[in-house]
Amino acid sequence: MNLEGRRIVFLVMFVIVGIIFSARLFYMQVVDDKWIERAAEVSKKKIEIKPPRGILYDRNGKKIVANKTYYNLMFVEDDIEDLDTIAFAELVGIHPDSVEVRFEEIRKSLDRKTKSKATGNDTVVNDYRSYLPYAFLRELSADEIAKMAIDLNNFSGFFEEPISMRDYPHPHGGNIFGYLNEIRPHELNADRNFYNVGDFIGRAGLERYYEKELRGQKGTRFILSSARGKVVDNFAEGKMDTTAIQGPALYLGIDIELQAYGELLMQNKLGAIVAIEPSTGEILAMVSAPSYDPNLMVGTRNIRKNYQELNKDTLKPFYPRPLAAEYPPGSIFKTVQALIGLQEEVITENTSFPCNKNLVGCHNHPTAQNIQQAIQFSCNPYFYYEAKRIIQQGKDPSIYKDAAIGLSVWERYMNSFGLGVKPETDIYGLRGGVIPNVAYYNRWYGEYRWAFSTIRSNSIGQGEVKVTPLQMANLAAIIANRGYYYEPHLVSSIGHSGPLPQFNVKKKTMVNSKHFDVIVEGMRRVVNEPGGTARRARLKDIVVSGKTGTSQNPHGEDHSVFMAFAPLDNPQIAIAVFVENAGFGGTWAAPIASLMIEKYLKGEISDKRKEQRILEGDFINE
Repeated sequence: MNLEGRRIVFLVMFVIVGIIFSARLFYMQVVDDKWIERAAEVSKKKIEIKPPRGILYDRNGKKIVANKTYYNLMFVEDDIEDLDTIAFAELVGIHPDSVEVRFEEIRKSLDRKTKSKATGNDTVVNDYRSYLPYAFLRELSADEIAKMAIDLNNFSGFFEEPISMRDYPHPHGGNIFGYLNEIRPHELNADRNFYNVGDFIGRAGLERYYEKELRGQKGTRFILSSARGKVVDNFAEGKMDTTAIQGPALYLGIDIELQAYGELLMQNKLGAIVAIEPSTGEILAMVSAPSYDPNLMVGTRNIRKNYQELNKDTLKPFYPRPLAAEYPPGSIFKTVQALIGLQEEVITENTSFPCNKNLVGCHNHPTAQNIQQAIQFSCNPYFYYEAKRIIQQGKDPSIYKDAAIGLSVWERYMNSFGLGVKPETDIYGLRGGVIPNVAYYNRWYGEYRWAFSTIRSNSIGQGEVKVTPLQMANLAAIIANRGYYYEPHLVSSIGHSGPLPQFNVKKKTMVNSKHFDVIVEGMRRVVNEPGGTARRARLKDIVVSGKTGTSQNPHGEDHSVFMAFAPLDNPQIAIAVFVENAGFGGTWAAPIASLMIEKYLKGEISDKRKEQRILEGDFINE
């Protein structure tokens, strides 16, 4: 073929190839949409927008958990030019040698282990990218960032980024609210749809229990970015973006002023106060003594500084005593024993027993002529006889089998009062106390090798019986309601949708309501009549009904216990107070309860001398 022929062939081939490429390009750009979508995938980037957490309010509308703006000092390594390490270190308040150390820490923090497909061995992969932003310093206050902001423009590649963190306007209720902390790997793996590395999550208290509600709904923003991560434009003019929605507010039954007052009264004491609104089950105050200021646990910097110090404190401020401390209830338990005896018809309202101190020790008082006086005088032998009639009802000729039958009945009654079972309260760390049953004693003594005489201490709230302060307060609420209760709970409404469904369920005990009035009268006499064991709980213009207890403690002084409700005819508060190593219930727990009742119902204290005595009481340092 001559030269001219070759040239024509080449031109024809060139034209054909050009037509093919042009047609293919037209098809990709105009006809086939998948290529448009693919181009968008390559160029667009989804940015997740985390909403601020939901706010918490007390029962009077006071903001008790809020959000506050802090700042991270961010950097993009590729944008840093000629960094003057000495000047920068002086600006941010660290040693010059620490600057490069900090950069290295950030790089190493993005190391992750992965298995090699070739060898099956673990290898370390680093996800650090020099063109992406990272936090050089975290959680700076507004004052701290303001000092840096003046000269920050002199350091290219560094900028400030606002973040939201918790704030507690009232420095109380640390055991109630809990705190936030950086998410752990197993938590991240469980919910990668919401969380990313470095996110904060509820670590304890309400922050943990209501995490999914408080965190809200994240939003998204799609942007067009360059290959080096630079934002070019919004994708599709923002039509695909979604708005982040803040978590709903939580409205609590807590009265923050009452909570603060309870923590004040329990200074220099170990123990707990729990107050409940009987008609709803809403917790009005839940004091764990000692407690801590929740602001100490805001942010990684504070947690690193304060957690170890609080955790190594031998008084255990993190330990939720109202929920988890299981104590012998002492004589407040006699109220339940009396109610069971009346329902089982082993006693009547006018049953009398001799105060035989040879059976069980008792203080000096007149012989109780009826159940009201037995509660008023807190007669130990009376309830020994009464509990024996419950356990040994003669349903089997063998006293051992008979005791097992009776104890099983007794256990069911106790469980119906929420004793020996874990409450459904909306907070973690709960324990259910101990109501010993047949299996319990069979493990100790062997099957049919025990009878009432073996377990008689339970009759007066000692022995193997254990309850938590929350259960004590709920018992007071049950008696105030004459036989029913709602599970004690902290959150009265999630947004405007009300509480969780389980907190609207009315729970009834196995005791008929008609039997409660006689017990209520006995409790009224405990506080308001001569011979009652809680005269220090008496209040002017408010009729308090209560029951003292002295909980035996093999490790030192006995514990002081008191439960009560008020007013008598329209109960608005039920309360339990437990003061460790403080002795007789009427001496310390009872007056503390009365001060809490008066503070809640009247907003002020009439007996300043009583208040001052409690404030000066010290069972830790003395």
